[in-house]
Amino acid sequence: MKDARIDLCSGLALELFDPAPVGVAVSRGPDHRLVYTNAAFRAAFGDRPLNVPARDAFADLAERDSYIAMLDRVMLNGQQVNVTEGRATMSFAGTGPQERFFNFSMSEIDLADGERGVLQVSVEVTEQIVASRWIDALSEERRRLLRRYRNLGRVGTQMLWVTGADGRVIEPSPGWQKVTGQSWEEFRGDGWLDAVHPDDRAETAESWAKAIGEVLPLWEHVHRIRLADGSYRHFSARAVPVHEDDRVVEWVGTCADIEQQWQQERCRELLGRASAATADVTRLEEMLSALAHVIVPELADACGIYLLPESPDRPVGPPLVFRHVAGSVRPGLPGLPTGYEVTLGPESALVRAVRRRHVVRREFPRGAPPPDLRLAPGTSKWLITAGATSVALVPVIVDGFVAALVTTATCGDRPAIGEADVTLISQMLDHAHDALSGAMEFQRTQRVALALQRSLLAEPPSVPGLRIVARYRPSPAAAAVGGDWYDCFLLHDGTPVLTIGDVAGHDLPAAVTMGQIRTMLRGLAVDREEPPEEILRRLDKAMELLCEDQTATCVLARAERTETGRWRLNYSVAGHPPPLLVTPDGHGRFLDEPRSPLLGITKDLPRRGATEPLHPGSTLLLYTDGLVERRGEDLGIGLDRLRDHAVSLAGEPLNVFCDELLARLVADGDDDIAMIALRTPLTAGELHPV
Repeated sequence: MKDARIDLCSGLALELFDPAPVGVAVSRGPDHRLVYTNAAFRAAFGDRPLNVPARDAFADLAERDSYIAMLDRVMLNGQQVNVTEGRATMSFAGTGPQERFFNFSMSEIDLADGERGVLQVSVEVTEQIVASRWIDALSEERRRLLRRYRNLGRVGTQMLWVTGADGRVIEPSPGWQKVTGQSWEEFRGDGWLDAVHPDDRAETAESWAKAIGEVLPLWEHVHRIRLADGSYRHFSARAVPVHEDDRVVEWVGTCADIEQQWQQERCRELLGRASAATADVTRLEEMLSALAHVIVPELADACGIYLLPESPDRPVGPPLVFRHVAGSVRPGLPGLPTGYEVTLGPESALVRAVRRRHVVRREFPRGAPPPDLRLAPGTSKWLITAGATSVALVPVIVDGFVAALVTTATCGDRPAIGEADVTLISQMLDHAHDALSGAMEFQRTQRVALALQRSLLAEPPSVPGLRIVARYRPSPAAAAVGGDWYDCFLLHDGTPVLTIGDVAGHDLPAAVTMGQIRTMLRGLAVDREEPPEEILRRLDKAMELLCEDQTATCVLARAERTETGRWRLNYSVAGHPPPLLVTPDGHGRFLDEPRSPLLGITKDLPRRGATEPLHPGSTLLLYTDGLVERRGEDLGIGLDRLRDHAVSLAGEPLNVFCDELLARLVADGDDDIAMIALRTPLTAGELHPV
């Protein structure tokens, strides 16, 4: 039973633990050979052979590997191990496997012969654990019964229900029957799913099947349930499994009416989405399109938004012009017509909604809109084809007048648009009021600036022996107007002057400054007919007084006819991308010799000019930086790209040459582009070159 005289390093014999009321065992060495056990230990764990490794001594212990691992940890680093309610499953004394529980500790000791060992002290707590489990089981049973029957007879929107382990209803629910109108025969089994909204039914069934299959500790799901009057409300369903002997015997659940809470949360969510959708958008059409995609499919199956003529120019009486600018349709429905204008008279519901400044809401049988709606022809046809059941027309009031009209429709089995939905749409539009107001003001400014800009960009004059073509493309980005300009006019002797430039900025002030500089440049060029570099010097000086703190780039060029009948270019460049000269045989070269600083930063400094022969059939291209610049790209790459495309188009007619360059080079650009091109005749007698 005991090793021959095993003492502790303190000189105490292990026999002193024999009468201890707790189990004591000592093992030694890295293989944990058992060298001592007292009576209490043997009573709890049985007689274990001594002087054999612990792995062999406790071969019947189900938790042997974790037991050996704890001994190893103590021997490895001297760390004491303490375990509360540790499980030990053993077979001894002729019995089958027994599950018992112990509180025990392990600590390192030094034996008298210098070898290290582990002192194990254990106390059996099996009876306490079994008693505690029994008490917990009784408490859980009591709580289960209380949860199950506490609200069974309660009326109202709180419903309690019970299913079997397979998830099928097994008991009547008075609350469910009262709320939904389903009888017990309709409710039992999986019949409750018939009361779930058709759009929520598949998702609810899938979620419930997953909870049953995985035995989730708590199932929670929100779906719509049909009430006894045929309407639908949102309910929160919650269910928990009931266990007996480690198996599920049934599920107990409740359904609580959360319609008001759901509507409040949906309102906050949609208002937040509407604000986020319009936060960083400045173009009015994009902003309205973003709002339409928030409305669909959350509130409606289709949405179309119309802009109206702006006050105060809008006619007092009908008819009104509605310009469709945005729309969205739920997937699965036919597409709506887009991007059109329609004129409607007083008989139209759209006109009534605008004139009276209130919502027009109509319900009708599926696919049968009433004739007195008088919507746009394409929209009326769509309502029939899509099986629409309701429409709502919501005026959008911005800065005191109706600026737009939001039209919505529902189709099929979807409930008609109600007052709550219309109120929410109005709230979304109110939240976006400032953004819409800013976008409309920006759009008005754009139109004024663009009109000013286009009024100054006239068609080039006709010059015998030359072909001159100009193009202008406003920016596709948010700021759709800037300071790019071109000009072409004749001097007193018929010499054509070509100029192109760019004023810093992309707004109305830039367009106004552009007009001033262009006008001054015309006057200076016609006044004295000096060399281009001298004209630019005088323009720079004039800008110092008339356009303070404003900078601009410019190319000024004259196409002069020599005594031999050939053409030459006399030009000067002020901080602008260099002109491009393309010969008919397919060579391109940038004219970058007479470079000078941009206008507005120097004070009456001399500027450089140069002349360049224009051989027969040559094409000269003046352009602004929007044609070659790309964000994050070196300018040299853009210039090379322009030259390559221009060379490939050298044989095309000049108008095709210009149009193709725009088509090829501005797909990714976000700046204004102005360009003017000149082509000399192939022969001296050719008066109308291509």
